[in-house]
Amino acid sequence: MKTPLNASRRLFLQQTAALSGLGVAAPFALNLAAIGEAAAQTAGDYKALVCIFLQGGNDSFNTVLPTDSASWANYTSVRNQQPDSLALARDSVLPISPLNAQGRTFALNPGLTQTQSLFNTDKRIAVLSNVGTLIEPINTKAEYETKAKRLPPKLFSHNDQQTTWQALGPEGTAHGWGGRMADMIASGNGNSLFTAISATGNSVWLSGQNVKQYQVAASGPVRFGSVLNQQGVPLTYNTAQVASALDRIVRANQKGGAFGADLASLAGRSIDAEKLLSQHLPTADHTSLGTDNDLKYFSPLTNSVQVSPLAQQLKMVARTIAARGGLGMKRQVFFVNLYGFDTHDNQNKNHADLMARLDHALKYFDATLTRLGVNQQVTTFTASDFGRSFTSNGDGSDHGWGGHHLIMGGAVKGGDIYGAFPTLAAKNSHNNNFDGSPDQLTNGVLLPRVSIEQYGATLGRWFGLSDGQLGDVFPNLSNFSGKTNLGFMRT
Repeated sequence: MKTPLNASRRLFLQQTAALSGLGVAAPFALNLAAIGEAAAQTAGDYKALVCIFLQGGNDSFNTVLPTDSASWANYTSVRNQQPDSLALARDSVLPISPLNAQGRTFALNPGLTQTQSLFNTDKRIAVLSNVGTLIEPINTKAEYETKAKRLPPKLFSHNDQQTTWQALGPEGTAHGWGGRMADMIASGNGNSLFTAISATGNSVWLSGQNVKQYQVAASGPVRFGSVLNQQGVPLTYNTAQVASALDRIVRANQKGGAFGADLASLAGRSIDAEKLLSQHLPTADHTSLGTDNDLKYFSPLTNSVQVSPLAQQLKMVARTIAARGGLGMKRQVFFVNLYGFDTHDNQNKNHADLMARLDHALKYFDATLTRLGVNQQVTTFTASDFGRSFTSNGDGSDHGWGGHHLIMGGAVKGGDIYGAFPTLAAKNSHNNNFDGSPDQLTNGVLLPRVSIEQYGATLGRWFGLSDGQLGDVFPNLSNFSGKTNLGFMRT
């Protein structure tokens, strides 16, 4: 898929014109000074999208729960089955009051206490129900079973579904929809290198055709062979002198020839980019970022207070957002990861801990963005490989399809559930089918009613992309004609 010519051409000219004027030895970040602006940038404001990926496949059945009498009876009849009961206690779940309750009642996982407040009181979190990988709408279970509609390839496979969620194709797909959005808007940024940033390693979601992701550690920017101290000074073997020598070495053309020159130039530009980012980042102990204690959560798994790796990643995202003015940024996309959701085993304890981590991190990030004054300009959303099975495998749940997700931010129309919430049925006594629900397949797996492309397009429209640009980012969006804006974002 190709980026539209106008945005791609602007970004190319922006990079090549600056390179020719400054030379390969000039700082890479300075070489990326913007000379054009994408259509989405005309307002001159700042916006960011932050994807929290729940890696492994989150159990949505124990994340957002319908608690009306019929739903709860079927939930407990299936999830109370032995030897392992996955059912949460009725008096432990946290009631929520969506503006459009769809004639039902709902609750959140007991670990989502602060999320409950962000939903009910602050109205800064919304729920999008039953989202999944789709090529076109599948309206009935019969259409799925007979393959009357096109199905995403390699359903229920971790690697393939992670890639399909992030890049709209199975493993091996090169460009993610976050990166394709970045392609559209990078030319409006002062430094296009900082358009797509991962705080958790490589992510296909951030990979564009022209924009490549810039990776940072949760503790801060990284440097070849060096770490940065609290003052942003690179140290190798705990000395600045060795770090400086290493800097000179990697910039030198060790191998000779054009390839060696390109490699040395790339290394030097990467170092210069890190220097520029470090110049504008607030220090890790800046008051707007909270204290070290703010990064700690109570783990029900260990019954102790621990530092949250997810909160650490989000702190780095917040630091980078705080540097937006000095870097000349108008639009950015970020990716963070929370591991551990493949809960085939010991689900009750592990999932409770994961929910506590997510809850704490969402509250920390919301409070930090509020202190930074950008709560209205940053939208955070969850994604995951897939949902899980309604039935138990004896100690946990298995791979599923559709699942529920959270969207957070000041621009979110919070306090509501979007999308028709699925009907939960009881399992047939003679098999694992759920004939009483139009939404549940074998093992109670949810048939998605909302596609990732509809989800992403709603976020992308708020981000500033035009309908034409959204069609380029999401190639199957036209299959969902009339339902490309799900309504959970303020315009």
